[in-house]
Formats: sequence, structure tokens, C-alpha cells
Amino acid sequence: MNFSDLGVWELLQKQMTFKQLGEISGVNILDFGSGNGAVASYYAEKNTVTAIEPDIDTIKNRIQDFKYTQICGNITALTSFQDKTFDMIICHNVFEYAAEREAVMKEFSRLLKIGGTLSVLKHNRTGRVMQMTVLLNNFESANSLLDGNNSTAQKYGTINYYDDEDLLKWSDSFYIDKIFGQRTFWDLQQNQEIHKDKEWQRKMLEIENRVSTIDEFKNIAFFHHIILKKK
Repeated sequence: MNFSDLGVWELLQKQMTFKQLGEISGVNILDFGSGNGAVASYYAEKNTVTAIEPDIDTIKNRIQDFKYTQICGNITALTSFQDKTFDMIICHNVFEYAAEREAVMKEFSRLLKIGGTLSVLKHNRTGRVMQMTVLLNNFESANSLLDGNNSTAQKYGTINYYDDEDLLKWSDSFYIDKIFGQRTFWDLQQNQEIHKDKEWQRKMLEIENRVSTIDEFKNIAFFHHIILKKK
């Protein structure tokens, strides 16, 4: 697998994420819930990267353009590392499906150096309500979400929604440095053919990046990218 195998939106979302994190080189990175390895491989070009992923089949087909250490495991694998091992921890689309979220955050606090960065990608409930209502005409699910209930993802099961600030409740060792919106407009364009157009993609990525820091647009984005710092 390589980056060319990614779906168009996933590729653009990765580009947004990399831009939001800025240039990173010469540091020790942990990618927890590394999935297809796209992020781990990208950062492995200029950094030392350790990736942890529980699904063995996903690991077998992962992206490996640059060398990194891959571990098949879950929260238990975190306990094998010494305190303050990593300069940066990446945890993208994981907490929604994790049963031990507070325990994971406490491990992140232990493993991250003071001043280190924690990058979290998460679903945004408000954006999901828009998706259900506007795109899927699923008013039952939209109302359920508004009532505070969870929803499901076809591949991963129940999406356990949480607020951005809940990350601070699970560990008081962090503060939120920045919050970006992602996937604000993309799915609202239902012409699937135009999604394949390179110039349209360029313009969409440009405007997605432009509104990613504006509160009114962040509020309705499908995803939030939260960058936290270790106190």
C-alpha cells in the first residue's frame, strides 16, 4: 500500500493534518492507533517513529515508504515504554472506539516529555448531525445525536462521542494549544464526479484550510484536530 491507494478525502485530510502540525523533524514520535500506517510512514522520513495498531490484517497491508517500528497491540503495549520517551504522540480517530480513554490519556501523560505535543483527531457531533440530516436524510439518527446518544461506523462499530475539553478531564497534565476544523465542506458537495477533479480538490483543500481556524466553521466541521501540549 502507498499514498496513492488512499481515498481522495483521506489523502486531503492527511495533507491538512500535516500542515496544521507544521514541520517536524529529528524527534521521537508515537502513533497510537496507526491504522494503515500513512501518518507513521510520512513522519518516519525525518523522525524516529513507533506505531501501535491492534488489527493484524491492517498491519499486514500498511504503508511503509519509510522505515518505522510497528507493534501489534493496544493500551498494554504503552506500559513497555519508559517515562518521557516521546516528543510527540499521535492519536487519530481512536478515542471514539477506546474503552479505556482515561487510562490511555494517563499513559500519554507519562510517556510524553514536558512541552511535548499530543495530536488528536476526533469526530465532531455537530458535524455528524449535519451529515445525517443534509446528506443521508436520516432524521432519526440526527435527533438521536442531538439527544446526546452515540452512533455507529460501519467498520469500527459504536462511535462514542466526546467533547474536546473531555481530553483535559481524563488527564490534567495537558492544555489545549490549538483546535482546527476538518471536513467542513467536502461532503456537502454531492457531485461525486467532481471529487475526482484535481483542480477542484486543490480549491477545496485551500478553502478547508482557510476556514479551519474560524470558530463558526469549526463548530460545524465533521472532525476536530486538537493539538495539546504537556505541561
